[in-house]
Amino acid sequence: MEEVTSLIHPENYWVLWAILIGWAAIAIILEQKFSWASKLSGAIIALIGAMILSNTGVIPLESPVYDTVWSYVVPLAIPLLLFQSNIVKVWQESKRLLIIFLISTIGTVAGTIVAFFLLKDVIPNLNYIGAMLSGSYTGGGVNFAAMATRFDVDEGLVSSTVVADNLLMAVYFLVLITIPAIGFFKNKFGTPHIDEIEKNSDASENQASSYWGRKEISLRDIALAIGTAFAIVAVSFSLAGFFSELIPEDSNIFLTVLRGIIGDDYLMLTTLTLVLVAVFPKYFDSISGSQEFGTFFIYIFFVVIGVPASIPLIIQNAPLILVFAALIVFINMLISFSAGKLFKFNLEEIILASNANIGGPTTAAAMAISRGWTKLVGPILIIGTLGYIIGNYVGTALGVWFTSMM
Repeated sequence: MEEVTSLIHPENYWVLWAILIGWAAIAIILEQKFSWASKLSGAIIALIGAMILSNTGVIPLESPVYDTVWSYVVPLAIPLLLFQSNIVKVWQESKRLLIIFLISTIGTVAGTIVAFFLLKDVIPNLNYIGAMLSGSYTGGGVNFAAMATRFDVDEGLVSSTVVADNLLMAVYFLVLITIPAIGFFKNKFGTPHIDEIEKNSDASENQASSYWGRKEISLRDIALAIGTAFAIVAVSFSLAGFFSELIPEDSNIFLTVLRGIIGDDYLMLTTLTLVLVAVFPKYFDSISGSQEFGTFFIYIFFVVIGVPASIPLIIQNAPLILVFAALIVFINMLISFSAGKLFKFNLEEIILASNANIGGPTTAAAMAISRGWTKLVGPILIIGTLGYIIGNYVGTALGVWFTSMM
């Protein structure tokens, strides 16, 4: 845990929970009450607020409370948000998202190579940084940790790279979530999901307020929604843990890939939820409020995303690493949007694919939820989670290559 320099101590759990949940609630209220906030989105309000609180020293950069959100709140949000998902439609959408996701992955690889050759003479140990960030910007934090362990990277270097990664991810998240509101992008790309929301929204009120109108919900709905979500997460994570231990980590390529698929918590969680919804559609259709619960949990997650983005730490420890990471992200974005335009992908698909690369499946799903692109939530969770498998291969290959040239 970091040296305590914040107004609120990292172990002052009740106050930190009050801030996280309270600010998430304020972001939602602002989004539904004011048109400017609706256009900006509650997700951005939640994230920026957290960045301000952490960078001004009000709340700590690290706390067990934040870890709890990642470990428990986010996994519960996923099944709640998939209770109304049609697996046939999910598969239809996943095929398109897989292609643009793989193109975006090529952008990460290209960006890492270009950035490495530009900066390898001015940043020490760039071979290790390149391995960690290329893995992370293909799959997510799981791959970052795997590459740090694989190359036995010094703890200080890992910490500096994590700080740069967190800040850049938060900034890029803001960029991506703002793009749909920019006329240039809406004119250049197809936007069927945005168009559907605007078509179904009441012109007299903002989109968020219209979409999240008051619904009937009973105590039974609350019990079934939360109880079922807990049960699915428990079974999914237990199954993933069982298969992960059953299949050795240093197996052949086939078993390694299989272990990565059925031994991954989030892929197992997404798959099991979609299967259960397909097998028992009437049960899940009868539950009201699951989307509202899941979305509120995701807004709490938005707040947590903004917390570690420490600008002072970047300036002090890792300004050049931030430049290196920014080059990777810029080239990923350039290739993703250029190829997306060439092959006629929708703006929403391109944004979510790039987000899944840079931030992982949870941030991509959170963005889809915040924008009301509900049909893409399940597909991007599935595709983004598969990035965890690809990320280890990308990071290892580039790390070994870069090390041979140092």
